[in-house]
Amino acid sequence: MEEREVKLDKWGYQVKTSSDACISAINAFYDQVLNYGKKRSVILEAAAHDEHCVLANILAAHFCFYSDPSRSPHYLDAAKCHYDEATNYEKAVFDTVSYLMSEDKDDNVVLELHAKLLRDFPKDLVSLKRVQIFCFYMGQERPSLDLVQQALPQNQAASYIYGMLAFPLLELGRMGEAEKAARKALQINKHDSWAQHCLCHVLQQECRFEEAVKFMEECSSSWSSCSSFLYTHNWWHVAVCYLEGHSPIEKVLYIYDSCIMKELERSDSAPGEVYLNALGLLLRIYVRGEISLFEDRLKALASHLTDQALWFVEWQHDILSLWALARTGELNAAQTLLEGLRSRVSRMNEKKQELMKRGLLLAEALYEYGRGNDKEALALLGSDFDAIDYKIIGASEEQLDVFNEVWYNLLLSTGDASKVIEIIEKRLKNREGVPFLWRLLEKAYLMLGRQEAACAAEKANTLENAYFKPTLMAASA
Repeated sequence: MEEREVKLDKWGYQVKTSSDACISAINAFYDQVLNYGKKRSVILEAAAHDEHCVLANILAAHFCFYSDPSRSPHYLDAAKCHYDEATNYEKAVFDTVSYLMSEDKDDNVVLELHAKLLRDFPKDLVSLKRVQIFCFYMGQERPSLDLVQQALPQNQAASYIYGMLAFPLLELGRMGEAEKAARKALQINKHDSWAQHCLCHVLQQECRFEEAVKFMEECSSSWSSCSSFLYTHNWWHVAVCYLEGHSPIEKVLYIYDSCIMKELERSDSAPGEVYLNALGLLLRIYVRGEISLFEDRLKALASHLTDQALWFVEWQHDILSLWALARTGELNAAQTLLEGLRSRVSRMNEKKQELMKRGLLLAEALYEYGRGNDKEALALLGSDFDAIDYKIIGASEEQLDVFNEVWYNLLLSTGDASKVIEIIEKRLKNREGVPFLWRLLEKAYLMLGRQEAACAAEKANTLENAYFKPTLMAASA
């Protein structure tokens, strides 16, 4: 058999292949992953250019594991067949990724394997990104931060590393450090869409809504090559900033129609990723009592959510879908989806079942909320609910916060104004600039006949006119 060459990938690590086209496609895949590109399938071209390349095949197997599971075993077997010929770097990637795809994997072992890989090969930012995404779905920010800090000394000038640093920092509430990291990322590469997203998170959390939308709208021309998820998610952030800053609801409607749902017109769009962001926005609109303008859109979206091909991919998507299906009367589909989630949890190992109990509880609560059964929904969530404890569904704090808003509304609708006052007064210590929180506080005070309602109303009025002046709205429309 002809001896194959060793070539270097973009990290400078050795890959056993004689094909320049294979290495070129691997490097293109790296770029697509780090910038959330639409063309991550380029890794399949790498495997086609060299069917014996272990690195190309294991990365193709992992790509297909989520996008086209029936094809994944073919690439995994091809990688296994040539494992003994592979370089040490390829073997490390194979060992780590193949275990990640195993059915009964232990989450801690996944972290340990990635930590070892990154100690030995710290410039491999795609492996760092992979484990950060894994940490996100575990709801674990601390190991995500530890791993990026482990790799940082060897990647001081690398594109994308500081955006990867910013995200776990902001999820840990370290907003000043997160902003600094995101801005450093953008100094290196102003088109780093993940770093743009991280900076928006910070600005949004700090109630700098006008600054956030101005920044993101200026960046938006660079998102056209992004995946459907990040493209619509970045626009979701813009819409939520307008919503939280109390802009006219027509502005939010425009973004929903022309920036989020319009993505579906592209031939390479991923509908499930679009629906996730659309649903998250519609639920926020609903809890604010503004859904009347969107009723037809919610019903149209729900009609697509009956497609079972969309189910059981993302917990967050399924939970939001349960609300939308129940709210629009698609009860048979909602019940089938909920039963499917229960069944999937029942088949998990004991450790995983314990983790996902919260996700299932939230799913059941949103189903009841969608049906208008507020007492049942509140009983499921309980009196000490905090959405931050539900990161296991694969959602950031910003995405989770809508479930807190649902809970506040449930408390008010069932007459527990005292609890709402207690919770909102605490929340306002960190997010004093959110008009909606002051409106909820006003409502709770009024329910108890307390004179503080007038002060809360005055604060809400001031904030509702603080962020988006009519001249700004006209300019940004």
